[in-house]
Amino acid sequence: MTEAPLVLALCGGVGGAKLALGLYRLLGSGLTLVVNTGDDFTHLGLRVCPDLDTVTYTLAGRVNPDTGWGRADETGQFMAALAELGGEDWFFLGDRDLALHVERTRRLAAGESLSAVTAAVAAAYGITARVLPMSDRPVATQVETDAGTLAFQHYFVRERCQPRVRGLHYQGAAQAAPHPDLLAALADPMLGAIVLCPSNPWLSIDPLLALPGVRAALAAAPAPVIAVSPIVGGQAIKGPTAKIMAELGLEVSARTIADHYRDFLDCLLLDHSDAALAADLPGSRVAATVMRSEADKVALARAVLEAASDCRGGKRGRGKNEVSAT
Repeated sequence: MTEAPLVLALCGGVGGAKLALGLYRLLGSGLTLVVNTGDDFTHLGLRVCPDLDTVTYTLAGRVNPDTGWGRADETGQFMAALAELGGEDWFFLGDRDLALHVERTRRLAAGESLSAVTAAVAAAYGITARVLPMSDRPVATQVETDAGTLAFQHYFVRERCQPRVRGLHYQGAAQAAPHPDLLAALADPMLGAIVLCPSNPWLSIDPLLALPGVRAALAAAPAPVIAVSPIVGGQAIKGPTAKIMAELGLEVSARTIADHYRDFLDCLLLDHSDAALAADLPGSRVAATVMRSEADKVALARAVLEAASDCRGGKRGRGKNEVSAT
């Protein structure tokens, strides 16, 4: 087995990728990212992995800065031609982005694992951090709504998150082994910190937690678990997190995030606008969690690593490894 990473981060989507970039700027090859694949689906015959691609493009400096997903300097001639033929054009695949989906699909069909393909893409883009899919087996997030059960991308993109959410389940999760390096890292005494990025807990983090053994491994991990709340001042910065929480009958508050992760969480980072909640949430800390610039991302990453170092020795009485934020 290779040496354990200094920091292990779990993430998915645009918000998670932002903090991932900040951590990458501070840690480089000392960072391992385990990315949600519950959003993955086959579209137009191509295997599309939206969260993996967003994280990879972000770390490589190739992401569209206006959307936070897709590639920079993208064109859409393929989609225009597809629409002219009456094809399914509800899910945008840019001309440059299309190359990644074609190559991934080809390599998977040839027998390569998703992990191997993801590593090859990261290497081609010059990324020194490790980027791992949460599993090499498919898991499909299903959203139970007033309009029926919808595959994630149908809910999120085709229906624009409009149907009322009644519940979620993660098809195939019980049969999908987590990436072996994830469980190995969580148990390794040399791991300095475990970070839950400010991704949607129900759409981006729960598919990962639904994999056999992951939640228990997080609870037993010797490293401190630090999460950044995706809820700021009772609202989500981006995406349907607040809408889903309200529709599930949950308080739209960082308190709900802390409760959702309560069985393994050591520290929750709250935004300054939620500082009044800190007294009610033992172990919580306040930081600037809204990331508009790269400097913001690095500053938040530094605050996360400082929180992890401060937790050293405080998690269930076991020792921790100090994390450097320099």
